Amino acid sequence: MNNLSIKISLLGAAAISLIACGQPQKPEQNCAEQIVAELHNPESKNVVVVSHRGDWRNWPENSIPAIESVIAMGVDVMELDLKLTSDSVLVLCHDKTINRTTTGKGRVCDITYDSIRKCDLKRAHGVKVENMKMPTLREALEVCKDRIVVNVDQGYEYYDLVIAITEELGVTDQVLIKGKRAADVVAAKFAEYPNNMMYMPIIDILKPQGKALFEEYRQKGIVPLAYEVCWDKYTPEVEECMKHVVESGSKLWVNTLWPSLCGGLDDDKAFAENNPDAVYGEMIRRGATIIQTDRPQLLLEYLRSKGLHD
Repeated sequence: MNNLSIKISLLGAAAISLIACGQPQKPEQNCAEQIVAELHNPESKNVVVVSHRGDWRNWPENSIPAIESVIAMGVDVMELDLKLTSDSVLVLCHDKTINRTTTGKGRVCDITYDSIRKCDLKRAHGVKVENMKMPTLREALEVCKDRIVVNVDQGYEYYDLVIAITEELGVTDQVLIKGKRAADVVAAKFAEYPNNMMYMPIIDILKPQGKALFEEYRQKGIVPLAYEVCWDKYTPEVEECMKHVVESGSKLWVNTLWPSLCGGLDDDKAFAENNPDAVYGEMIRRGATIIQTDRPQLLLEYLRSKGLHD
């Protein structure tokens, strides 16, 4: 493996199977360390569960209670989104504005952190939750420390700010950040720091930019920790991409959030048809060992019934 591959994939340290956090394989390992070890183990058949914006069906998305809820479920990775306030505070927010998720209005980049804190968060369908505020990245990471891996989805552009916080809190090794930038660009950024977060490329394999990025990784012999592969229709090209990911030694991350990301095999289909095997089972048969979901409890129950999670 070349130096660039080492910088991007961060493969190397651990390669053990995920054990339930109540029964660690090594006494000195905390829960997050066990999950990180699983992420670095392409041979394991256990499936890593990623919860999209936390338990947003029961709590406001990207909120502290939403994080605590998925930790209690036994989820492995908490996916979150970042935005930067006008006074340079990183907060957990998916949208460019606070209109949908809070009682306030306006673009995050135009509002101070103190002003955002005056607004209450809203649950799905616009239900306000009294005295629940939008958390900062620091607050979220303090909750997640040693307990769960954190995936920063929207936020690579804030890499310098994020790593300053993760290093201060001592959680850099349990944070996974992803993006669609060229491999050389990522390697150059990683070269600026002695310690880096895990990194994963996002591949929209049926789009020209995604095809080009995947081909770049292949041509350069780079083996990332995992690939996130997205597709709206299952074609021979998608099948070949997923096969290559698995055979190359990377993990395959898929999203069952909505049909356009997974060719129609999404969470709502699994729930509505009461047939999780038709969705999650099929993804696993195609090689997926990381699944991001909007229905973490349903996915966990299915995996546990198959002996694929704790």
